[in-house]
Amino acid sequence: MVATGTPIPLRGRRATPQSRVAIQIRRSGRWRRIATRTADRGGRYRLRVRPRRLARHYRLRARVAGAEASLPVRVRSRHVTLDAVGDINLGDGVAAVMHQRGYRYPWSGVARRLRSADVAFGNLECAVSRRGSAISGKEYTFRGRPAALRVAARFAGMDVLNLANNHAGDFGPAALTDTLAWIRRFGMTSVGAGRDAEAARRLRVVERLGLRIAFVGFSDINPAGFGAGPSSPGTVVATPEIVRRDTRRAARRADVVVTTFHWGVERSTSPDARQRSLAAAALTGGADAVLGAHPHVLQPVERRGRRVVAYSLGNFVWAAGSPFTSRTGILRLRLSARGVEGARLRRAYISNTRPALIR
Repeated sequence: MVATGTPIPLRGRRATPQSRVAIQIRRSGRWRRIATRTADRGGRYRLRVRPRRLARHYRLRARVAGAEASLPVRVRSRHVTLDAVGDINLGDGVAAVMHQRGYRYPWSGVARRLRSADVAFGNLECAVSRRGSAISGKEYTFRGRPAALRVAARFAGMDVLNLANNHAGDFGPAALTDTLAWIRRFGMTSVGAGRDAEAARRLRVVERLGLRIAFVGFSDINPAGFGAGPSSPGTVVATPEIVRRDTRRAARRADVVVTTFHWGVERSTSPDARQRSLAAAALTGGADAVLGAHPHVLQPVERRGRRVVAYSLGNFVWAAGSPFTSRTGILRLRLSARGVEGARLRRAYISNTRPALIR
């Protein structure tokens, strides 16, 4: 099985040593050559081929001049699925509910859906640590327990978490460093923050079925001291120049680029000019998907050919305090080497911190 549009890895043996091996594909009832490779002295060969036409399956074989062709092999291909959700808070009211009902409770209505995706992404809007003190003068500060994060990974199936936001540093640099470590320990990938500015801007690549998906993250909501410095932990501050540069660098190293943002105006259902400007910078840099958070409500999802911009995915695992902020969803993207082949927002509603899909 390979992702749609990615090269198919092939290898064989028992060819005539140092002979030219032709790889053929079955198309329209005929075998056609699509690649050649010279076998080594032991008669082995290895190569990657990329069929010109996309299909759900391919029939391939190898042939050496003067010898019978190998038995054909059937290779299946499909789109890679990415489920994206909004704000995840493992502290505050969510922590109180988990204390009463268990760590799995907030995820129980969506875990099966998220686990069915090849990649699940969300915005982790809290620190995860046992260290640090709440930042002085900040109205809301959020911190969750490592055990709650473990459940997000192993029960809910989360794979990639954005930390470029205005709450990752709520309990200081040591707690942010712990958050990065706990995410890594539970087998997930963090984006948008790091031990220093260089590490924070480092792109993260997740590979599924041969499709390389790069994630880069930026925050446009930046409390004082939250931005990463040359030798201090923090988040990546969004500027159009940095967004274009980092997204372009990611596009050179991956098949698909996901650019994530923390931006916009809280409780506004429409993106503002700043959001549109940063989204344009990401698209210019080569982003295939732009995923936003911070407004705590859903904002439009726009398709642009094989690209998609989701300005805000709202709250998700959150102590939402009104019907307005309780509307949420899971955005499922179907990805290929060409970009976003399909996008669908599956609506959900948050009740007592627990999002559940609307049938």
